Amino acid sequence: MNKINWNFENTYFNLSESFKENIDPIPVKNPELILLNDELASSLNLDFSKTSHKELSKIFSGNLLPEGSNSIAQAYAGHQFGHFTMLGDGRAVLIGEHTTKSNEKYDIQFKGSGKTAFSRNGDGRAALGPMLREYIISEAMNGLNIPTTRSLAVVKTGEKIQRETALQGAILTRVASSHIRVGTFQYIAARQKENELKILLDYTIDRHYPEIKDSNNQALELLNLLIDRQSNLVVNWMRVGFIHGVMNTDNMTISGETIDYGPCAFMDTYDPKTVFSSIDQMGRYAYCNQPVITKWNLARFAECLIPLIDKDQKKAIKLATKAINSFEKKYEEKWMNMMRNKLGLFGLEDKDKFLILDLLTWMHEKKADYTNTFCQLMNLSPKKDKLFEDNNFLNWKKRWKERLSKNNNSPNKYLELMKNNNPLVIPRNHKVEEALDSAEKNNLKPLTQLIEILKDPYSKKDNILKYQIPSNSVEKYQTFCGT
Repeated sequence: MNKINWNFENTYFNLSESFKENIDPIPVKNPELILLNDELASSLNLDFSKTSHKELSKIFSGNLLPEGSNSIAQAYAGHQFGHFTMLGDGRAVLIGEHTTKSNEKYDIQFKGSGKTAFSRNGDGRAALGPMLREYIISEAMNGLNIPTTRSLAVVKTGEKIQRETALQGAILTRVASSHIRVGTFQYIAARQKENELKILLDYTIDRHYPEIKDSNNQALELLNLLIDRQSNLVVNWMRVGFIHGVMNTDNMTISGETIDYGPCAFMDTYDPKTVFSSIDQMGRYAYCNQPVITKWNLARFAECLIPLIDKDQKKAIKLATKAINSFEKKYEEKWMNMMRNKLGLFGLEDKDKFLILDLLTWMHEKKADYTNTFCQLMNLSPKKDKLFEDNNFLNWKKRWKERLSKNNNSPNKYLELMKNNNPLVIPRNHKVEEALDSAEKNNLKPLTQLIEILKDPYSKKDNILKYQIPSNSVEKYQTFCGT
């Protein structure tokens, strides 16, 4: 398999047993490769052109492990809907860290690869639909220029798995800068072994933030860096109307990448309280709550770092609290700048916030489509909509035009700014479901067409119209975890 150019390191494998379980993927009956991300493979310096379809099916199912790999299930904990639980990879194995020619390191993980020590009575397997969903949404997020894990391949296992009904089994190959989570730190902190916590801190800094190696207070610096990364990330989610659905602490990465695409979706009609997850009955992870929950998760991370911030616990808590309390101001500034970009506004004007909030209020009252409202402002709307003839909207638009006149830029500049920040297409929920339904029936064409469209969501193309129009269904859309 050297012809593929795998270049594995196994730095996480070399950590003590406190951090993981050494385990191989459980072989599957009849693997069949159905999706391979050639573009991602190329960026990883991987070459699959000389490898048969049959052999690739074996590799990406875990039946044939690449040379140099050492597979493990990682240990981590997490606050799931606010409740602390010791967790770990219950249906995934990390086969190693692939290093590219430019010396960038990426985790290669198989999701749906069978039982581990952390499976908690689960079967360790995954169904085809959720794995294809993760492939679609993660690649869409990459196209939207939002930090994310990526999907390299999907294999059907040739086995049935039991959920509410018998479903086709599948394994997804996930690529990430790493799988170190807030929950990883929580797991080690819960063991109350400061030496192990320091090992994890050092490993994380080596992996993601080598620029703070010489800092006098590495733990505090790491906290501040993560506050910055995560505030950037959630602002980007808000920019495109993305709702994660399971913002548990085990789903917050230290790298600042979006991870876990189970009960997630994109908002059509603008409503800040939108929830898609079937298990989020109280709206904990609603669209409007994502910044609040980000801060809450970061506070849990700060708690883990207390012994490493300062030996004086009171001083450490004071420093950590100050850092966490900086989140709101940082987020607010970033959110305002993001909304200015969406509206093509250069510079800072005192009344910008009112202009932004008045538009969002109107969108909410009129049940306007979030994505297409900004398309309308760019004159790139998919169809004529009488909603935008509303007097309140026209009055708002007049104020917006007046504000644009203060930009002191050429007219095209504001439009360029808007086009770079407002996607024309998102993974519309009904289009995702159509693609998944067809794939279940062995027709991959709608799915591959959708993925291709989502690669470049900011450009106007002849064939995007059907992907821009929201569903006319009145039924509430729900997503499910898949475990």
